[in-house]
Amino acid sequence: MKIIRSMTPLRLGLAGGGTDIDLYCDKYVGYVLNATISKYIHCTLKVTDNGKILFASPDTNARSEYKSQEVLEFDGKMDIYKSIYNRIVKDFTKKSLSFELYTYSDVPSGSGLGGSSTLVVGILKAFVEWLHLPLGEYDIAKLAFEIEREDLGIVGGAQDQYAATFGGFNFMEFYKGKRVIVNPLRIKNWIMSELEEQIVLYFTNITRDAKDIEEHKKGKLGDDKSLNAMHAIKQDASSMKEALLKGDFNAVAQILGKSWQSKKVISEIVSNDELERIYNLAISNGAYSGKTSGAGAGGFMFFMVDPAKKYELIKLLNQQQGYVEEFNFTKEGAKSWVIH
Repeated sequence: MKIIRSMTPLRLGLAGGGTDIDLYCDKYVGYVLNATISKYIHCTLKVTDNGKILFASPDTNARSEYKSQEVLEFDGKMDIYKSIYNRIVKDFTKKSLSFELYTYSDVPSGSGLGGSSTLVVGILKAFVEWLHLPLGEYDIAKLAFEIEREDLGIVGGAQDQYAATFGGFNFMEFYKGKRVIVNPLRIKNWIMSELEEQIVLYFTNITRDAKDIEEHKKGKLGDDKSLNAMHAIKQDASSMKEALLKGDFNAVAQILGKSWQSKKVISEIVSNDELERIYNLAISNGAYSGKTSGAGAGGFMFFMVDPAKKYELIKLLNQQQGYVEEFNFTKEGAKSWVIH
């Protein structure tokens, strides 16, 4: 039996998140800076000849089996998986396939690290490996975006698909008509190491549905206050790029804090009492600044802190309702391989 595996990194949204949604970038051009981390979506694809399709996601207790056919109908169960399969058949194989597909994530879903988009990229990567599809990084990211945002109609931006595919630190530009330019940043190793030393990544234990928050934000972009906050967030991505390349950590911390305040102007559901409590607790115990990763309202938060005070902050945060997650930054994006 032929077995294909893929491993696709999740990402930390450092600056500019939200400016990659079409409502904004089609008009003003969006800028996002993100970086992939050593937390992954894992995928195993087993090629079978029994005329069946099996999707299994043990971490979310989801499992569905179907008769092999060209189009799998959506029914609210594992529709992301079906949508990917449908596109692979429609665009490439033109005939039904038979296989088993297993996935799991290193972090809970709804955690603000771009999980659902990373899942789509990871599954696509496995199909590309199996079927030798002629798709480069931009092609995979764009196809993942179309599957999630157009075929499934899930509201959101495009940064996650490109981060998962390309990996590393990237400054991304989003233009109208789905045009994206990914600029990989050559962050020096010592700067990356220092950033890892200064960041505490904390899971709030509040999972949320990113699409609901993005819907809320979209509705707000008509008013000047929210739009100006969005412009400020875009500017933060450019400033963050410069600060990171120079290793100016004071500026990095300042920009993070500023972005968090702007994010809350765009939509009041981005934060809540628990997030504010944790933020204030971290600040009063040595953190310079912090923000949520992703859409907000829960998931992961990360803080910049003096490494000399990091241990105490970790200890304190681990006594709250969530927990601190260890991580490293990664330099590569989605990868796949075959086991014969």
